[in-house]
Amino acid sequence: MTTPSNSEPSNRLTIRDSVNLASTDDNSPVFVLDFLTECITVRELIRSRVYQEVKDYNTRQPEYFRGLVQPTEAEQTLNGFRFRKPRQIDWEKQFNLAITAFESNGFIILVDDEQVVELEEEIIITPQTEVTFLKLVPLVGG
Repeated sequence: MTTPSNSEPSNRLTIRDSVNLASTDDNSPVFVLDFLTECITVRELIRSRVYQEVKDYNTRQPEYFRGLVQPTEAEQTLNGFRFRKPRQIDWEKQFNLAITAFESNGFIILVDDEQVVELEEEIIITPQTEVTFLKLVPLVGG
């Protein structure tokens, strides 16, 4: 099987996670998602992201799950979420947790530095499109 030798698919998004808008930290987690179409909804973006991170975790079974939201029965650590015993994660449960977190401002999504606020809001994917999942951290003592 041969693949076209031209450049990357135009329906490819580079996703960055951050906990600080002002951060210039290049150590932020970055991953790539490919889509079949050039127009997706915020819901589809979250679904694809959660599906991929859960699939990667279930395949490799690393010590920590570094996902968008905390799985049920996992404890939060500095390195990610950790289970007492290794187990598979259900991507659909994670997706539902992520939707709930998005709707309650547990994280926000920036597309080209503009916040998207509705699950059915459309995102047009271009080679220049930048997406950031900004995880909101509660203030201590505030």
